[in-house]
Amino acid sequence: MQITLPRIGTVAAWRQQVRKLAAAGIDPQAVIWSVGAAAPDLFATAAPAPGVATPLMLSLEAVDGIEMALLHSDPERFSRAHALVLRLSKREVRWGDRSDPLMRRLLDQQKAVGREIHKMHGFVRFREVSPPGANRRAFAAWFEPDHPVLEAAAPFFARRFGDMDWLIATPTLTARCEAGEMRIEETEARQPPPKDAAEELWRVYFASIFNPARLMVKAMKSHMPQKYWKNLPEADLIPDLIRSAETRVRAMHDPSAPAPETLPGGRMRKKLR
Repeated sequence: MQITLPRIGTVAAWRQQVRKLAAAGIDPQAVIWSVGAAAPDLFATAAPAPGVATPLMLSLEAVDGIEMALLHSDPERFSRAHALVLRLSKREVRWGDRSDPLMRRLLDQQKAVGREIHKMHGFVRFREVSPPGANRRAFAAWFEPDHPVLEAAAPFFARRFGDMDWLIATPTLTARCEAGEMRIEETEARQPPPKDAAEELWRVYFASIFNPARLMVKAMKSHMPQKYWKNLPEADLIPDLIRSAETRVRAMHDPSAPAPETLPGGRMRKKLR
């Protein structure tokens, strides 16, 4: 049995389908899940033979955790969650029991999705795209998440930037907020917006808060993974800031040592005696 979920509202659509499947007693192994347009499966059937219905009874914590894990990019996540919902309802496994391989995999994916949402909140960089004479300022951003988390992450921006118009585009979906109303739509223009004057503000800010005495490159790359750097205007400063860190620390402790001079754009060079 082949079920194709929409790209927008994927989790809600999956939830509705699982209720129907559980009521019909359909085995999770008899269902093929996909998102968006899917190629037909030669072995798929219109409706597998029904079995014994399973009443769905899950804790709120389990529901929230499963729906979070469904935002992972793993193509098997829908089938795995379907099977786990039935097992939880039958009391065959307890929510949070990491000794169960299926549960452990889902919990790990829930955690990965939570990290991705957190990174999106921190690493989206808006660029101004206000048309001439507009009454409200407008901003646009491009972000490339590892997992389809836009629908879960976008309300944060709606609460914080409700007084301006903005959009955040990802390779698949775009969140658009106009006059305080937010909507999700499929992405049409799969490219970053043009650069604006705020690019240099990000660079100046990042250079000013960079503390060479507390530099730990491994920790920095853990909190600010390199996969995000290509869309961060301040990221091209990082190699020079790392290279000059030792010299700057020596200058902080030894006033007679050559101090680095800040060049336009935040780059460093040594002063010559």
